[in-house]
Amino acid sequence: MSVQERKERERAERERLIVATARELAEHQGWDAVTTRRLAERIEYSQPVLYSHFRGKREIIGAVALQGATEMAHALRTAASGIDSSRARVTALARAYLHFAEHNPAVYDAMFRLDAGLAFAEEDTPQPLKDGFTALMENLGEVAGDGVDPALFTEVFWAALHGLATLTRAGRLPPGDAERRVDLLVARLTVI
Repeated sequence: MSVQERKERERAERERLIVATARELAEHQGWDAVTTRRLAERIEYSQPVLYSHFRGKREIIGAVALQGATEMAHALRTAASGIDSSRARVTALARAYLHFAEHNPAVYDAMFRLDAGLAFAEEDTPQPLKDGFTALMENLGEVAGDGVDPALFTEVFWAALHGLATLTRAGRLPPGDAERRVDLLVARLTVI
């Protein structure tokens, strides 16, 4: 291994450490607790080293969001795989989305609530975000209905799931009816 390859590997490892530490800190104490000073202390590098990877907190949030989008896409595809019934597949997809949002609240916030400096629904949207949307659309296109644009249907379905996730988390919806909400959403929005 050349010196350059070793330096690149070490840089990538530091970057993963920064992102993992930011994510862990945010999940336990909230995003307000994530500061460059605190991150530098936790990873045992100086703040200038941290800034050599990310220009600031916004870029760190963006890196966590991209990591989360990759994980969510994987969770959605896994949930929908091997299910023959369209309704059961869409239900599994909705439950996987809501499960991810519930069990990764700081990551979910980085993806959809906080300013991560990432473009959505544009040409320069990062690939992990596109993959997350595609993971939904590839399972929803067949249930959108005749004459309905699958991408538009996916946006509406995603918005409904996001609403359920955020309202449940904020305590605005009683938790006991979560399963019934998913069943109602799938029944009303899908043409099967």
